[in-house]
Amino acid sequence: MKIYTRKGDDGTTGLFFGGRVPKDDTGPAAYGDVDEAVAAIGMARAEVPAGDPLNDELLRLQRNLFVVAAELATAPANHGKLTDGESRVTSDMVLQLEAAIDEVVRKSGMPTEFLVPGSNRLGACLDLARATVRRAERMAVTHARSGGFENSRVIPFLNRLADYLFMLARAAEESWTPSKPEETPK
Repeated sequence: MKIYTRKGDDGTTGLFFGGRVPKDDTGPAAYGDVDEAVAAIGMARAEVPAGDPLNDELLRLQRNLFVVAAELATAPANHGKLTDGESRVTSDMVLQLEAAIDEVVRKSGMPTEFLVPGSNRLGACLDLARATVRRAERMAVTHARSGGFENSRVIPFLNRLADYLFMLARAAEESWTPSKPEETPK
């Protein structure tokens, strides 16, 4: 098996559960931005020592973004084949982010002034990840408006994730790390 298939040489890409679309279609553009967000979070994670709870939390976020990408990479006709939490974003995933944001705010407080990224390397990496997630969110909105999906939790998830990364960056600037995430609120 080879890494290259030559199927994309015509400017198309394969979708999850089948079908092909142009590589610059709104779905591939959105999940491409999500892929960049995964890599940006990986840059932040590389700054965190193994065994630190933040390392595990960032890895969890990367894996959740794979769920987002799977949903974005699925043609509307195949959305019924998606599986909650594996290939479709759930309300619980959004609620878990909200609980995590609340925890960071509780421990670190809300910023009281405009912040310029770069106080330390980890904070800067988290801010880059946040900005990348915001781009993915904007492209997901474009994809939704073009009929790419309906009744999805992708946009709220990306919105909360960007907020969470913002707060993690602020906490990183104060050298605070989150505790293990609690159960999703019911």
